[in-house]
Amino acid sequence: MPYDLLIKGGTVVDGTGAPRYRADVAAAQGRIVEIGKSIGGPAHQTIDAAGLIVAPGFVDPHTHYDAQICWDQQVTSSSWHGVTSVVLGSCGVGVAPCKPADREVAAADLTNLEAIPFDVLKAGLTWDWESFPSYMDAAARRGSAINLGFLAPLTPFRHWAMGRDSLERAAAPRELRQIEGALREAIAAGALGFSTSVTNIDIGYEGKPLACRLASREELRAYCRVLRDLGKGIIQLNLANKPADMSEAEYDTLKFLLDESGRPVSWISLFDRDDMPEGAMRTLDRFEPLIRRGGVPQISCRPLFLELNLRSPLLFITMACVQEEIFNRPLEVQKRLYADAGFRNRLRAEIESSGMHRHTFRNLDRVAVQLAAKPELQELVGKDLAAIARQRGRTDGLELMLDLALEDNLQMRFVVAMLNNNQERVGRLVADWRTLIALSDGGAHVDQICDAGYCTFLLGRWVREQGVLSLEQGVKRITSEPADLFGIRGRGRVAQGYAADLVVFDPDTVGSAERGRMRNDLPGGAPRLVMEARGVHHTIVNGVPINEHGKYTGALPGAVIRS
Repeated sequence: MPYDLLIKGGTVVDGTGAPRYRADVAAAQGRIVEIGKSIGGPAHQTIDAAGLIVAPGFVDPHTHYDAQICWDQQVTSSSWHGVTSVVLGSCGVGVAPCKPADREVAAADLTNLEAIPFDVLKAGLTWDWESFPSYMDAAARRGSAINLGFLAPLTPFRHWAMGRDSLERAAAPRELRQIEGALREAIAAGALGFSTSVTNIDIGYEGKPLACRLASREELRAYCRVLRDLGKGIIQLNLANKPADMSEAEYDTLKFLLDESGRPVSWISLFDRDDMPEGAMRTLDRFEPLIRRGGVPQISCRPLFLELNLRSPLLFITMACVQEEIFNRPLEVQKRLYADAGFRNRLRAEIESSGMHRHTFRNLDRVAVQLAAKPELQELVGKDLAAIARQRGRTDGLELMLDLALEDNLQMRFVVAMLNNNQERVGRLVADWRTLIALSDGGAHVDQICDAGYCTFLLGRWVREQGVLSLEQGVKRITSEPADLFGIRGRGRVAQGYAADLVVFDPDTVGSAERGRMRNDLPGGAPRLVMEARGVHHTIVNGVPINEHGKYTGALPGAVIRS
């Protein structure tokens, strides 16, 4: 039988954690049909993988490409890093189902929660759907370089049934039946599960709590029973108000969802915090009984650098004074508030009550100027606040940051080293079987955070440089582990009969930078951060190469993954 693709002479790391071995891999009609030494026979395309690793394509289970797939069929930056399957619909927010009258609400949710500019969404969203199944069907018609899996986010489901009341209250019995029916339809059509949030961080339209946060226990029980009745699906839950400082109420919520659904719950999130150095490990120990039942926390393997601008201050999203007075306000109102001593005192008080933020602003070298608009401020770019404070004779980091932003008409951007700064402690989390490595947030916070390169970062930093994981363990953590937890069948392993989703990379050079760079390629020319990959030679999706030596082939072999 002629093969569509033959990968010759590589070292296979199959995604199971088993020892690597030398073998050829042959694919036909989108699947792996043969693995062995010296495979012969004709092939439409042959790849020489001598000296390289042949692994399953990486699986990213936490993205926000819900809107971006309308204008970016490559699904970048994820596809550059050997990612062949992504899961959309995270954090309870998305764009389907959506009636035409509610499109502004859905877009505003993405703007406020995921920091995707409203003008970008207005220009880029195609709105060729209304129900959730038709949203998945539209993605399949449009085509994609990589595979797309979908969680059903509860916020648009509540908007669809309740209108603006979804932002104010729990669902009435009739509305609950509508939401439950639409969710059942979505899961039956192939959604991988549903996502929701209970955290006070998540705000949506008009700065109000994201609609899924208003769901009652009765509602959540009904939605869980949809998964129980159908016998499939996962729940993705935004749970942690304070990463690594989890409350009894949060423990109870996780237990409730596990009990009612009988399905896995992947919860967000766990980070290493300098102000609570043992907090993450203590949380894992406390939550281990629930983790063993499938309540698995998502972690990041990267330092969390937050790109901050004070027009949309994601860093301060938990602060009541910012939620109530700053978000969605005109520029002149924001400038007046940031200059006001009373507002500064309110902000300072909330920062002081938050150990994580307090620690950041007492270490001025953790905050640096990333971009400045005015020519006279360009000499500050790349400097941290500690250096600028010495230069200007200042001592207060918060006051200095606010003053600098005002000098630049709130156009100045900062980068803040927020979480996962201690390499030894993060290494312990990365190696811990109780965690799921994820949290790329691809497609969200477009000009503030870009962690879409976490898979290559893991292989470069934690496998090659630090030796925290073997290569076999590292590949397993970003292939079969997320695929199995999210019910993505037939992917995540190099095995006969599995989808030919493969990545060929150089173990000596694979990696990505700690921070991304800005590119003006969103609809309307708006900026976003991108993260480029190193050492990825070939990425293959369903047997078709999509990237070769860093160049896109133009192919669109990606499929909509249905549960």
